[in-house]
Amino acid sequence: MVIFQKRVTDLTSFALDRFLARARRAAGLKGMVNVLLTSSAEMKSLNRRFRGKDKPTDVLSFPADPDVQKQFAGEIAISAEIATKNARALGHSPAEEVKILVLHGVLHLRGYDHECDNGQMARREKQLRAKLRLPLGLIERTTIERATTSVARQKASSSRTRRNQPQ
Repeated sequence: MVIFQKRVTDLTSFALDRFLARARRAAGLKGMVNVLLTSSAEMKSLNRRFRGKDKPTDVLSFPADPDVQKQFAGEIAISAEIATKNARALGHSPAEEVKILVLHGVLHLRGYDHECDNGQMARREKQLRAKLRLPLGLIERTTIERATTSVARQKASSSRTRRNQPQ
């Protein structure tokens, strides 16, 4: 089931439901999944309540109890506002960004955890993005951003060092 509390440009409930079914099959996730597209304020509230982090986030996954996981895998909540903002910054459509976030959430429901799995989820997400014809994924973007920031800091530090050395 897909619930739109917030609309996303060029994305219908039917299209997202179809993509969700494809993503579940590709990831090998059994059981139904509910997806909520909501506001950043709601995501901040959910993130604070369930993760103890007092800030909005783009996607959250809530696995079902193990007793019912064959019928119901869990729920995914997505910030329509953050998805739209990130899509603009990355040069693809908000609809594609929501699909990237759905795939990310499906992988979490499947049991992957990029915070502690030595890149296993990132590799699987990359494979599935290619199969589902999606642009750069969430984990991959974060890795690139960190590397870019690190390189920029090193260049700035190196430049300051050279300027401060006697000639």
